[in-house]
Amino acid sequence: MTDSASTDLPLIESDDDRQIREAVRRICASFGDDYARRCHDEDRPPTELWQALGDAGFIGLNLAEEWGGGGMGMRGLTLVAEETAAAGTALVMLVVSSAITGSVISAHGTPEQKQRWLPGIADGSSTIAFAITESDAGSNSHNLRTSLQRDGDGYRLSGQKVFISGVESAESVLVVARFREEDGELGVPCLCIVDVDAPGFTRTPIPMPFIGADKQWQLFFDNVEISADRLIGGERGGLRAVFDGLNPERIIIAGIENGIARRALDKAAAYARERTVWKTPIGAHQAVAHRLAKARIELELSRLMTSKAAVLCDAGAPGVGEASNIAKYSSAEAAIHSVDASIQTHGGNGFALEYGISDMWWMARLMRTAPVSADMVLNFVSEHMLGLPKSY
Repeated sequence: MTDSASTDLPLIESDDDRQIREAVRRICASFGDDYARRCHDEDRPPTELWQALGDAGFIGLNLAEEWGGGGMGMRGLTLVAEETAAAGTALVMLVVSSAITGSVISAHGTPEQKQRWLPGIADGSSTIAFAITESDAGSNSHNLRTSLQRDGDGYRLSGQKVFISGVESAESVLVVARFREEDGELGVPCLCIVDVDAPGFTRTPIPMPFIGADKQWQLFFDNVEISADRLIGGERGGLRAVFDGLNPERIIIAGIENGIARRALDKAAAYARERTVWKTPIGAHQAVAHRLAKARIELELSRLMTSKAAVLCDAGAPGVGEASNIAKYSSAEAAIHSVDASIQTHGGNGFALEYGISDMWWMARLMRTAPVSADMVLNFVSEHMLGLPKSY
């Protein structure tokens, strides 16, 4: 819960909100419209933009002021996520470091752990990736095999993770494992922080199409030593500690997807106003205009749901799980439809790198699948909101 949590959903943004949006836009614009593509082509993370946003106080806008954050919760961070994506640079580390790890440590860290990690997360000087996904577990977190076993005064971490974002720019990784009991059985989930240069920790990049400036990785933990002060929430932190990071994850991803949709529609509308065929701008034709209008309606509904989810999350109110999942689902659909409509509006130019439309496709499409698939969101809504029998 933030410093001034409220269940009021602001339908009119405050002057502070608008100033944050404008400031983030100016910072992003200073790096150029093709910054993310250049970072990708040069095989490097978007470090300069991240530092600039951190210096301006926007990376940790969600974290409490006592740790150097902005005290604005998820609602504040969604502004940054949306504007950076709308500027062409979707920053995945806003999801994994600021939203997930920042939220988990804020809720379950000891005072010493909060002092150790939150100030760096807040100003962007320290980034922590998040590792939960495993190839044999998928959406079933109860089937995770990565284990944490007691070893003297400390622990040993063993296992593998896959499709982990942004490890190349992270100092550490917050790993979800399962505590191995004395009888050898794997128990409830637990969380620990592992430095990327720890002995026994190796990683391999996963070849992907251009999604953004951040890479995807497969991680390997071979009896990595973990000291007791790196466990977040204790040996049996449980799924509650994990889920306290997953609702923020869904909300900030929704913000990113909303930004992608905005960018795609802005480019399409500008093109449709200027591109003239048979003496008439193509935007005058309903076949073009209605396609873009439908996508814009989807986007506005998604933005409203994202705001609702952020407000509920910040207030610690009931229904945040449902709202966060719906926001994530609706934003992915809005982004996919917006990018597709923009490509169709541009015709052949929609596939040319010069116009930057096709560059948005894979990130938009990825979020229908990850970090929770659209099908699992529908399962969740069916069970928790409609009272239907569990299907998995």
